[in-house]
Amino acid sequence: MEFAGRDIISIRDFSREEIDYMLKIAKAMEPLAHEGSDMLKGKILATLFFEPSTRTRLSFEAAMHKLGGSTIGFAEAEIASVRKGENLADTVRTVENYADVIAIRHPLEGAARLAAEFAKVPIINGGSGAEEHPTQALLDLYTILKEKGTIDNLKIALVGDLRYGRTVHSLAYALSNYNVELYLVSPESLKMRREVLEEIKGKIPVIEETNIGKVISDLDVLYVTRIQKERFPDPAEYIKVKGSYKIDLELLRNAKKDMIILHPLPRVDEIAPDVDNTPHARYFQQVWNGIVVRMALLALILGAVK
Repeated sequence: MEFAGRDIISIRDFSREEIDYMLKIAKAMEPLAHEGSDMLKGKILATLFFEPSTRTRLSFEAAMHKLGGSTIGFAEAEIASVRKGENLADTVRTVENYADVIAIRHPLEGAARLAAEFAKVPIINGGSGAEEHPTQALLDLYTILKEKGTIDNLKIALVGDLRYGRTVHSLAYALSNYNVELYLVSPESLKMRREVLEEIKGKIPVIEETNIGKVISDLDVLYVTRIQKERFPDPAEYIKVKGSYKIDLELLRNAKKDMIILHPLPRVDEIAPDVDNTPHARYFQQVWNGIVVRMALLALILGAVK
């Protein structure tokens, strides 16, 4: 498998074999994440975040530093030349002179793929509008594999905003490579996008539901997302579905003892704080797993690991 120089734009660009290999390399990065490495000494990662981000941007930067590389970039478009009217293509063609790899987050769908068309260095999609978030999907898979010992033969529910949530789009595509049963739990107005459904339904069993209580006892993995106010074109529509789901101790009484709860974060009110202290909670472990997964991706696409 050849990863050197590849872009990471969509999880759909990778086969199950390639995904499994990336997860294998992520596991090998665990000790390096603690001890540090000079594997990418002299290499520079540029983080171009045209949208607010805490976890993803810091995770990429931490991953690069732990491998001995360095980072440059910006965390909001207002302080960049974009404010002066520069287009995305020109920004990318400028920044590629400063860096060996670019991680980009942008509010518009298709932005990361457009950037890849113009850039001579690899582009990593750190989130493109409501479209995809492939590195989040990889760290989600890594967390499931690490916690459950397998991804195959699990019953997994994606809960919340399945229409605008880019993390669940990428994760649904990724999970369709495995032998899983996928439950899609959302309000009617936030059901999974049709193009995602059409692609995954031919590969794995998919059950759509609006009531999480009806399926909670069947699940091995509960993946919760917030209702994203900033993605709604109409604020009135957001008000209708705000707080649709609340994962609390009462609900979890009916869950399997070894069911795990994941969340891409940030959360608002969809998971009660007292759930954090239960054996189900794994969302803060996901944050650490994001570092080792992004270390693996950076090492692979920069050719430090074959």
